[in-house]
Amino acid sequence: MKRKNIQAKMWITMTGVLTVLLIVFGSCAENQKIAAKSGAQLWAENCQRCHNTPSPASFSHSQWVTIGMHMQTRAQLTDKERDKIVAFLQQ
Repeated sequence: MKRKNIQAKMWITMTGVLTVLLIVFGSCAENQKIAAKSGAQLWAENCQRCHNTPSPASFSHSQWVTIGMHMQTRAQLTDKERDKIVAFLQQ
């Protein structure tokens, strides 16, 4: 009986560890997909989903930085995603 309890606890522990590993490695793969995207792709996927976006020439470089910081919070973007989008818009 005692041995079955130990085996059950080990099985539960191993299942938990494997679940955590799958989540961690899955999120790493997702981060790599995002990291591989260009600023133009991120702009199209994140900015245009909520509203019509203005022409990149509509704002100055410093204005795009301010807009990027504001929209990062609203669109839940990472710093890297925001930087790529702002760099694209400043070109």
